[in-house]
Amino acid sequence: MPNVGKSTLFNALTATAAAAAANYPFCTIEPNVGRVPVPDPRLEKLATIGKSAKIVPTQLEFVDIAGLVRGASKGEGLGNQFLGHIREVDAIAHVLRCFVGGDITHVEGSVDPLRDADTIETELMLADLDSLEKRYANTIKKAKGGDKESKAQVEVMEPVLALLREGKPARTFKPAAEQVSIFKQMQLLTSKPVLYVCNVEEGAAATGNELSAKVAARAKAEGASSVVISAAIEAEVSQLTDEAERKEFLESLGLTETGLTRVIRAGYGLLDLITYFTVGPKETRAWTVRNGAKGPEAAGVIHTDFERGFICAETISYDDYLACNGEQGAKDAGKMRQEGRDYTVRDGDVILFRLMSRPGRLPEPYRGW
Repeated sequence: MPNVGKSTLFNALTATAAAAAANYPFCTIEPNVGRVPVPDPRLEKLATIGKSAKIVPTQLEFVDIAGLVRGASKGEGLGNQFLGHIREVDAIAHVLRCFVGGDITHVEGSVDPLRDADTIETELMLADLDSLEKRYANTIKKAKGGDKESKAQVEVMEPVLALLREGKPARTFKPAAEQVSIFKQMQLLTSKPVLYVCNVEEGAAATGNELSAKVAARAKAEGASSVVISAAIEAEVSQLTDEAERKEFLESLGLTETGLTRVIRAGYGLLDLITYFTVGPKETRAWTVRNGAKGPEAAGVIHTDFERGFICAETISYDDYLACNGEQGAKDAGKMRQEGRDYTVRDGDVILFRLMSRPGRLPEPYRGW
């Protein structure tokens, strides 16, 4: 909703990332879109052992949209324009005001994060219901005419419509394996996973408060995630360029890390993503894959030709890489594994892909650019 600290949080997020630009790539695509590095202490340790010239973390893209108000699904406020933006994202970080007092007035006249969460969820459900009902009318006609694809779509649409009419979000629908792609193609707003970001007063940044505790309980009941931050503190931290000064400031508030770090990490987990690494003299780089990805899919994250030319993945676990002081030590200790096409990549794997060589194409082996 408006005036809950969204833009303050987003500005701090992008400013903090920009301050780290000396070490990490960062860019702001538009005024309301920013890519930020995912904090991962493993990178520095791997780079030290690998004697890498640079470190390249993986990134998440955050989009700051205008606050939604009651009636947004019917065009109130900036309404449908920003509901459209939400359709393009993978997950929603829902910023909730969990502090009272101050000069900022709440659009509803009082502070109640659970009410605010219900208001936004209702608007998203109404938008989904309107969108799906319009598509359903056309799809059911095609299905009755014998179109197999439309019939399969109807079998997903009908139970989802029933849930939305009962006031339940689309993510409560559990599609069968063969229905997953159809469900995703619907791009429903309430099908996306949710992270509740509780914006508390400065004094509650380390422990949270009574309001954030209520949000945490709601998140747990929904199978969602929640994070406590103080946007005011994050705004101050983002202005500190000296790492020692930043650490001292956080410690004075009883914090070991910024709230933004927790938001980024929680967002990464919410999307069910894992990280694998490539390590070499030029760079140590983190790569993002979905949890459950096989070897060829992970190789394809680096380059599509890697997936097509995949032969095997020479893999060392992060712990083994550290314990054996690098690739050669892991080889000597028998800790390097040669994994095939059916190997499920694990978080923290250090991988060297072996590829099928073709004249004029990619060299073999290849460690990432």
